[in-house]
Order: sequence, then C-alpha cells, then structure tokens
Amino acid sequence: MPGIAGIITRQPVARHEREVKVMTGLMQHEPFHTGGIFSAPELGVVAGWVAHKNSFADKQVFQNEAKNVTLLFAGECFVAAETRGRLRREGHVFGGGDCLVHLYEERGDKFFAELNGLFSGLLIDHRQKKVFLFNDRYPMERIYWHATPDAFYFASEARALLRILPELREFDTDGVAEFLGASCPLGTRTLFRGIEKLPGAACWTFEGGNCRRGSYFSPSTWEALPKLEPGVYEAQLRETFLKIAPRYFENDSKVGVALTGGLDTRMLMAARSPDSPPPVCYTFTGPTGKTMDDRVAVSVAAACGLEHHLLRLNPDYFSGFGAEVDQTVFLTDGTAGVFGAHEIYFHRQARQLATMRLTGNYGSEILRAISTFKSPRLASNIFEANFSKNVSAAAGRLAAEKTHPDTFAAFKEVPWNIFGSVAAGRSQVTFRTPYLDNELVALSYQCPVSIKKSSLPTMRFVKSCSPELDRIPTDRGFISDRRGLDI
Repeated sequence: MPGIAGIITRQPVARHEREVKVMTGLMQHEPFHTGGIFSAPELGVVAGWVAHKNSFADKQVFQNEAKNVTLLFAGECFVAAETRGRLRREGHVFGGGDCLVHLYEERGDKFFAELNGLFSGLLIDHRQKKVFLFNDRYPMERIYWHATPDAFYFASEARALLRILPELREFDTDGVAEFLGASCPLGTRTLFRGIEKLPGAACWTFEGGNCRRGSYFSPSTWEALPKLEPGVYEAQLRETFLKIAPRYFENDSKVGVALTGGLDTRMLMAARSPDSPPPVCYTFTGPTGKTMDDRVAVSVAAACGLEHHLLRLNPDYFSGFGAEVDQTVFLTDGTAGVFGAHEIYFHRQARQLATMRLTGNYGSEILRAISTFKSPRLASNIFEANFSKNVSAAAGRLAAEKTHPDTFAAFKEVPWNIFGSVAAGRSQVTFRTPYLDNELVALSYQCPVSIKKSSLPTMRFVKSCSPELDRIPTDRGFISDRRGLDI
C-alpha cells in the first residue's frame, strides 16, 4: 500500500539500506505502485516511499533547487491555486508534492500546521541538520513506529516493521482486548507488542541523535470555538462547502465519485461546479439486481449528466473468498477482515474507471454526529478469566475517550474504527473526502447542539444548490417538499 518507511539511526545507514528496501518492497505490491529509496548518511537517515503512479505523491523524492531540503511524502495536500501560481511566478518549477518543499522554505516550522489533507511525510532539512516525521491531524495516513537504543523504525504499514523486526511478531494483549471489546485498538495502541501509531498532528523532530515529540495542532483549538446560531451556522456551512468542494473534483487524471443514495454524496454532487471536469460515477453493489442505493445513485448521476456504473460482486469473488479475506487482513494490518473483504475487490474495478476515488465518507460522523462504534458484545465465557476482564474493560476505556463529541468523531472514531475500509481501498486507488477538510471539520465544532444530529442543514443545502437533486429521494426516503423545508 502507498506510504513511507524508514530508519533513523545512530549507526552507519549502510547497515539499514537493505531493511528499508525490504519494507518498501513489501508495500509496493501492485504494478501501478512506484517507489524509491533516499538516504542522508550525515543525518543517519535512510527512507523509502511507495505511491500510486501519477498521484500527488508520485515522482519523489521532492527537493528544492539547492537540494538541501528533501521531502518523502504519502497521501495528498491541497495547496491553493493562488499559492501555486505565486510560487511559479517566483521561479519555482514543480508538479505535485514538490510545491510543499517550497512552502516549508517560506514558512519554516509553521508549515506543518498549514497543511490541509490526509498525509504523512519525512522532511529532511540538511541546512539545519534536522529531520521531521509528521502526519495529518486526524490521523488517516498512519505511521507505525518502534524504537531501540540505536534506531527509530517507522512505516505506513505495521507488517513492514514485522518483516524486518521478527522480535515484534507478538500480539499486544491490551490491543487485542480492545479489538475484541471495543472493535479496534484505542489511541496509539496497535495489535502488536512494541509497535505504536504516531498520534495525530505529530511533528517529531530528530536532531543530534535525539527525538523531540512535538505536535502542531490540538483539537482543543477547535473545541474553544463558539457555537453559532442555527441560521448563521447553515449560512457558514453553505459558504464553506461551496468553497472547498471544487478542490476535491480537481485532478490531472479522471476522478471517480463513489456515489450512494445517501445525503453525503448528494451534498457533494450538489456543490460540484459545472466548470469542473466531469467525473465518472459508480456504486458498489451485489451480484444481481438493483438495491435502493443503486437506483438512487443512478438517478443522481443522470440528473448531473454524468456516466454511472454498477460495480458488482461477481462469481470469482465468492470462489476466491478465502484469498480475498487473507489479502485484506494482510494489507490492512488486521484493521479489516472478513466483513471488509469486498473492499479491495470493488476498488480493483473502480481503478479501471478512475485512479482517484472521491467519496462522501465521514459526512454522517462529522456533520450529524452519527456513530458507527459498536462493541462486539462477545460471550464472556469464550475467553480465559483474566483476559475476559480486560475485554470487558475495553468498553469502559472507550467511554472515557468521549470527552467531546466532535473531537471523538473526527479524531478518534474515524481514524480508529473506520480506518480498515480506507486502508483496503487505498491499495488500489487514491482516496479523497471533503468531510475531513480542515475548514469543514473546524466549522462542525460550531454547529448548535439543537441541530447537531439533524439532517435538515444538509437537506437545505442540497435544495438551495440543486432543486433537481433535491427532488430525488435519498436511500432513507427524505424528500424536502414533504418535510416543510422551504427556504
């Protein structure tokens, strides 16, 4: 799966180059994945990257003209068109992620807090002899890590670390208990003893053999924002979503919209600018017939004048189901399993239509506080007594995390509990959702409590932007003209 991996060491880096090649080789498992290795021996760094061809993170490593700032990057950042234009007018030549290097040159350490997207990266400042390991604030581009007295190991996939560090091939008791009792390991814990996840908004600085664990953002910043009056909030929601939506439809290659019958993709399609390149739409569905989701999605695509495809679970999926499950568990580090085995299969088909997937994922969690966290509720007598107590206690640990509803949704539920399906899909396509855009998530904190769980703001947005889309029922049957939503 696309990502980064590397070792920061006090030893000669030549000793570790083979290990990094093994890690990135394991991650580069498709013919449309590209990759490479970079080393900075004077700083004790050897690292590698894997990316989808022609994606934002392709054509690495990214460097400035003097080659004294180097960036290895995974994921994607949205840089404003006026900023890109200004950098070009100043003489910089860049394509994708290399524009970030120039922004770092301008902004220094403030650069990390200004990034908007889902990403992780390793930035090497040869001038200051500093190395920065960082990720997005949620964090959806995971970084797994393990430290020894002599070296710091990191990778976007835990299995890459397990491959070169066999002593870590042991389950973490607490991580497994939380997986069974709360549906996923909580916080920075993983399923594997000795491997942790980098927390969100991390910016860890390596200098002179030492590591300083810093952060460039705290959710408390958004928690302090004042609540808005309902009318003001809805006006801000409209303004913000219409502002950010176009950036998600822009791409050098075809964008595929994973269209459903729900409100979140409806909102996305209502906000699409007619000047944007036409995306291709598709919907994941069963072997035969049409579900309600399928019928609604087809109508939405037709109303927008867009091509639509139904991507089906064909007979080969069922005949090869065991292999699909094994691959899903393997590629997602166990974050997806039997119930997510269809994700890779569907996304293989989606890639034939478009290498970029735009989805309405997380709209319900961010805008309407709908939770998907469901404890498995396993019978206590299937475990050894002490372990059973640990499994039961996991539900209490999860409850203790719910100190702020918006923070729980964006920074805990989404990256902890819903990560597996994204990890599976990203092995085949690049992934975008406007519902984790920094501007929109910040605004969600200002939604008044009285309408936080209501669908009305989203429905009013659709009606105001596209009366034609508003006339098409959603998969839940919402039709604004029957619910007194005149605006």
